[in-house]
Amino acid sequence: MEFWESSYIEKQTMWGFEPADSAIAAKDFFIKEKIADILIPGIGYGRNARIFLDNGINVTGIEISKTAIDLAKIENNNMLIYQGSVTDMPFDDKFYDGIYCYALIHLLNKRERKKFIKDCYAQLKPNGWMIFSTISKGDPSYGKGKPLSKNRFLMTSGAKLFFYDSESIQQEFREYGLMDFSEMDEPVKFSENKPPLKFTVVKCQRCFIEK
Repeated sequence: MEFWESSYIEKQTMWGFEPADSAIAAKDFFIKEKIADILIPGIGYGRNARIFLDNGINVTGIEISKTAIDLAKIENNNMLIYQGSVTDMPFDDKFYDGIYCYALIHLLNKRERKKFIKDCYAQLKPNGWMIFSTISKGDPSYGKGKPLSKNRFLMTSGAKLFFYDSESIQQEFREYGLMDFSEMDEPVKFSENKPPLKFTVVKCQRCFIEK
């Protein structure tokens, strides 16, 4: 393997291979709710997919990076992953029991977030659940970048992050079946020296009420 290729793969897998704590919690919730078929937008190289697959939950992914898709398929060759941006959803006309999205929605701008939430909700089966794990305004990095808009900053890493609070969660998710949201510490498992991230986990359910 060429050095540049090895370095690129190392960068692609910088978060390690252990699933996020919120993915483990989502797996437990999906099992309790008898969720059998899920979509993971922003599946990356699959570190959060394995916990679902190992527990009998079918996974379909969306990922923009071809390299990340190739890495994800090393251990999960049969997993369907659409290559493309989540802003171009939907990629199929399928309805899913559940949707799990980790650390992605806060990278989008307001227009993109609104479309993304709407597109995810539209692909849920009746009574299906979608779970978003996203950075919270309580995270120590809040306010440390260049302000772009309310609660959105350009960080020194070059990332543009939107930090959620209870107000913005209500505003963006309430018309899409918002059921619950709570803060959690998300350990940075690839580094023992980094403090946990402050994340918010948002749960929405697609319920149909006959009129």
